[in-house]
Amino acid sequence: MPKLTGVNHLAMATGNMDATIAFWRDLLGLRLVTGLGHPGYRHYFFEISATDMIAFFEWPGVEPAALKDHGAPRTGPHVFDHVSFGVESDDDLWDLKAKLEAAGFWASEIIDHGFIHSLYAFDPNNIAIEFSAPVADCDVRAYPVNTDSQPSPLAQEGPDPRPGRWPAATPIPDQDRAVYPGEGEKIREAVEKKKKR
Repeated sequence: MPKLTGVNHLAMATGNMDATIAFWRDLLGLRLVTGLGHPGYRHYFFEISATDMIAFFEWPGVEPAALKDHGAPRTGPHVFDHVSFGVESDDDLWDLKAKLEAAGFWASEIIDHGFIHSLYAFDPNNIAIEFSAPVADCDVRAYPVNTDSQPSPLAQEGPDPRPGRWPAATPIPDQDRAVYPGEGEKIREAVEKKKKR
């Protein structure tokens, strides 16, 4: 089974890249590590951690999403609820709350979820964001638990993957493994130029 290394990037959309950069880079401190684009198209990536990024497409005419509270149920088609970013401690949550409120953004109270404490807010695109700090001595990765009073049948099977649920995959032969061009060459050339400086 492939080993996932984190969230390479979450891809979002904005109609105002400058407001998005001001929020994610300048207010929250995420480095703008790369940008792709040409007239009518932009795709910018912000570094969350050594393995994780959040990215934004800028599309003309995109408006901020309809405001929806984190976890509030919806009916009909729906794809995305919110994204949670990990922080090291509760002190980080309090610092973020102060920073968001000073910049005029709404920020929730700090909420205790047992294994994490969370702060909720929205970016300028009304994307629901959460910041989560671990709770000491409540490591659900080491000690998985499910406190659902009526867990789904598959959840009752436990935390570990169940082999055999899906058909076995046939490996893709080497001669059929092709990587198709995107804008990769431009990015690699720009990185090489920067390395030489």
